[in-house]
Amino acid sequence: GGGTAGWLTACLLAASARGTGGNGPRITLVESPDVPRIGVGEGTWPSMRMSLKTAGIAEAELMRRADASFKQGTEFIGWGGDGEEDRYYHPFSLPAEYSRLNLAEHWLAAGCPGTFADFVTPQAAVVAAGLAPKQASMPDYAFALNYGYHFDAGRFADLLHEHAVGQLGVDYRRANVSGIDAAPDGDIAAVALDGGERLTADLFIDCTGQRALLLGRHFGIGFVSVKDCLLNDCAIAVQVPHSPGLAPLPSVTRASAAAAGWIWDIGLPSRRGVGYVHSSAHADPDAAMQALAGYVRRTSPGVDADALDFRVISFEPGYRRTFWHRNCVAVGLSAGFIEPLEASALALIEQAANMIARRFPVDRQTMDVVARRFNARMHYHWQRVVEFLKLHYVLSRRHAAPYWRDTRSATTWPDELRDKLVLWRQQAPWHDDAPRVDELFPSASYQYVLYGMGFRPDHAATPAGGERAEVETLCRAADERRRQLLSRLPANRALLDDLAALPGVA
Repeated sequence: GGGTAGWLTACLLAASARGTGGNGPRITLVESPDVPRIGVGEGTWPSMRMSLKTAGIAEAELMRRADASFKQGTEFIGWGGDGEEDRYYHPFSLPAEYSRLNLAEHWLAAGCPGTFADFVTPQAAVVAAGLAPKQASMPDYAFALNYGYHFDAGRFADLLHEHAVGQLGVDYRRANVSGIDAAPDGDIAAVALDGGERLTADLFIDCTGQRALLLGRHFGIGFVSVKDCLLNDCAIAVQVPHSPGLAPLPSVTRASAAAAGWIWDIGLPSRRGVGYVHSSAHADPDAAMQALAGYVRRTSPGVDADALDFRVISFEPGYRRTFWHRNCVAVGLSAGFIEPLEASALALIEQAANMIARRFPVDRQTMDVVARRFNARMHYHWQRVVEFLKLHYVLSRRHAAPYWRDTRSATTWPDELRDKLVLWRQQAPWHDDAPRVDELFPSASYQYVLYGMGFRPDHAATPAGGERAEVETLCRAADERRRQLLSRLPANRALLDDLAALPGVA
């Protein structure tokens, strides 16, 4: 399978093999000419910078080829309560001195002055001002403030394809899989292509999307549905031209609460990507379509919403019971999909691909050990994604629409989230709430959502008295850094224009 999952995995595996002196794996990618790419995911995490650097793709090339822009986090709009114009940020920067100081305790003890994000990082103010996370003079992937990307998913996959084949030596077959041959021990021995070719391999990576041709259909690995917890199972996506005049380009994904779900709004240099993620049980197709069209009309003056191409995508939220079975491992939609809130899909692809590359088995016996570790780690990540996404819905005070009442119901909460919310009534989240070094969502992410949504503990812990003077010094330093960044960083669109004008890029 191709798409973002297949091509990104191929790039990371091939890049890892470059340092083996020719003894690394030989990689072949088979992509069907008949299966369209889903390509909804247009937002990434900061981890994508390291993935692209590892693959050897220049940042300016990414910006030009994938119509990319900078992403510094997510702005949540209207999630607090019915009729409220509340907004808060989940920025990508950690709170100052986060490894050893829990600034949330000090913010709570001081009576919650201003917003939590503004108290702990200058990034919220930079985003609100429409500024970029870096200056044009900074090297590729360097930053003043942590960032990821927004991009056109189809164009991104094309860039990865060209780089994998042209620069990294990945073999390419444009064909359909017509059959799967099993080995006597139960492994996959080969895949047969519709052109008559038979491809043998030691390891097969299933990136065939929701069809999961190898892991799902051939091996019959079941699916763990989480629809009883996260209700959304449908998305309507549309590409929207910028309104005349080229308004400022946000460097965040905007997520606006709606009657039966939420609407994403992603700004690229040439257009916007907009979509309505919702529960089909709470909105019939016509109502969902009208809700999205209404949003486009409100936010896009001068754009004819009726002339746009709206695409409906249905999905079952959940993940595979096993991700690596025998000599087959699933990456991307083959492994599962929840919903695009917080852009976890591409991050999970990166996690899986990098783990395969770092622990690539040297023989069949080692593969079984690697598979067990891979399965344990990926199950942990998927469960944390479900938990963290659910937190956004649990904290909402919206209640007029049945969807919000149902999604907030205590019967839909994961048990571990229930326990954490009880604990957070008396103390702020901290490192032991997200203890692993490879956590997708550090405890700071829980803090940004909790306090952005208005959550306040019943019995706030008293911070250590000896930290007070240091925190006051940190706050003064943060104010100064905020002023410097606001005066020195360019507007997001201005930086993109500067990068596009670089020699060899325009």
